[in-house]
Amino acid sequence: MNKGMFLTALLSYFVIVDPLGVSLAFAALTEGKEDSYCRKMRFRSIFLSTIIILGFGFFGANLLATLGISIESFRIAGGLLLFYAAFDMITKQEELAIEKPSHPPEDISVYPLSFPLIAGPGCLTLTVLLFADAGKKLEDITALVVAVLLVAAATFFCFMSAHKISHFLGETGNNIARRLVGVLLASLSIQFIADGIMGFIN
Repeated sequence: MNKGMFLTALLSYFVIVDPLGVSLAFAALTEGKEDSYCRKMRFRSIFLSTIIILGFGFFGANLLATLGISIESFRIAGGLLLFYAAFDMITKQEELAIEKPSHPPEDISVYPLSFPLIAGPGCLTLTVLLFADAGKKLEDITALVVAVLLVAAATFFCFMSAHKISHFLGETGNNIARRLVGVLLASLSIQFIADGIMGFIN
């Protein structure tokens, strides 16, 4: 397994998925619900989002090729989208509120948990770019798959302690964490844009 690729992917996924931040959203969406309901939504959302991410990793590049979109163009576009997300994380004055309808849907595992909270546009963009860098090298692909599974596991365990984490961090703690990971995400997005430009030049 490529350790360099693994560490890059692991850090990148932790930044873009933000298990702690997502767990706060999960706590808000499942507040007052029975343990059996929370357990079911926890399992289903993590399973579905992992399938979506890995599926996009293995088949996303082929989809781009079918549409006639070069990977360099996708790098630049994806980098811009990631930078926009990072800028929003850094400058947003307050935590994104999760509005709960008066009659919540019975199944929240697909929307909004799997998409867009876990496997959102930024995560899928990151996935295509990382898998494109890996190419067909087995050690690189293995590193990416393991990184995805570890982040999924971390998110699952954060979901298990979601209500405790929400109480411990509070709004102030979460806002600080969002800004710190936002800076890392902005740096990653600039690297994607630079790689895309260099790809066009070469």
